[in-house]
This record gives sequence, C-alpha cells and structure tokens, in this order.
Amino acid sequence: MAISLQKGSSFNLTKKEPALKKIMIGLGWEMTQGQKLDLDASVFMLASNGKLVGEEYFVFFNNLKSGDGSVQHTGDNRTGAGDEDDEMILVNLPIVNSAVKDILVTVSIHEAAARRHSFGLLQNAYIRIVDVETKREVLRYDLDAEFGNNTDVEFGKLHNENGEWHFTAVGVGSNKGLEGYVNAFA
Repeated sequence: MAISLQKGSSFNLTKKEPALKKIMIGLGWEMTQGQKLDLDASVFMLASNGKLVGEEYFVFFNNLKSGDGSVQHTGDNRTGAGDEDDEMILVNLPIVNSAVKDILVTVSIHEAAARRHSFGLLQNAYIRIVDVETKREVLRYDLDAEFGNNTDVEFGKLHNENGEWHFTAVGVGSNKGLEGYVNAFA
C-alpha cells in the first residue's frame, strides 16, 4: 500500500525504503470535458544555493537526460490521454551528482497565456514514486483543486540531506511559466 502524502509533508525514502535505488516519478492528470492542453513536466537539479548545478541539469522535453545521466525524462505527452501516468521521469538515486541537493519536479502548461489555459481545466492531478525494480508504488501525492488560476505547479521535490533522499509534496502554483522557472534557477 502506497503512502499518501498531504501538501507540505515529507517522506524519508532512504530510511523507510532502504532498498530503493531506481525510481520512476509518474505525473498524471485528467482534462475536464472537451479540453485539450499540452502539459510539460520539467526537472530542475539544484545545488545548495538553489540554482541549477549546470544547464545540462535542467531536464525537460528538449533535454531528456541530465548531465550525469541520473535523471531521464521519457518524453512529452502532448494530449494527456490514457489512464496511466501522463509523463514519467526516471531517477537513478545512487549516481546523482553529489552537488545536487534538490530535484524539483514542475509541470507547466504549454502556451498557457496565449491559449488562456490554466490548471482549472484539469482534474485528478498527482505525482507518485514507483520502485522501478519491483513496480511497487511507494508514495503518492494527489494535488487538490487549489490551482485553478495557475499555469504551472511545483508538484514535488526530492531533497538530499546528509546522504538521505527525502520526497516532499510541494504543491505550489504560480503563473511564471517554464521560462520563469528557468530564469529563477539559472
């Protein structure tokens, strides 16, 4: 049975799941009736100063693998169709560059301002962590509907503290867009 997290709560993966090495971060959402949106999952691998370790540590639809090879985006799902995860990020925890302290997962709506799209057109959004080897869902965070006017959301974050990986259910929405995140973390 997977652990269900609430906004702001944290889970020590290293202590509570010591065998966990390779994880899949699954992100999912459903469109409200008749809507079509292109959502993009992005990963920012941040140093202790809150900035990208290097530009090759920004993993998204145009850069599918981190500089150290530890994080891989499996590709952009432009429709959100299907019952499974809409976008997936693979993380090999033991080989993450030691300079990386946070692995932040965001989801932004492509061309949100031009198309007047927001997270209010979505429902049932979630982020989950799955053990790649056993295929077992370890934890899940179901986002609530508070992001109705937002065009992007920080879904969750892996944080390395003293060699231990923790996952935090962030759940913070904004309207800065993908470019705004890049500017904030560059």
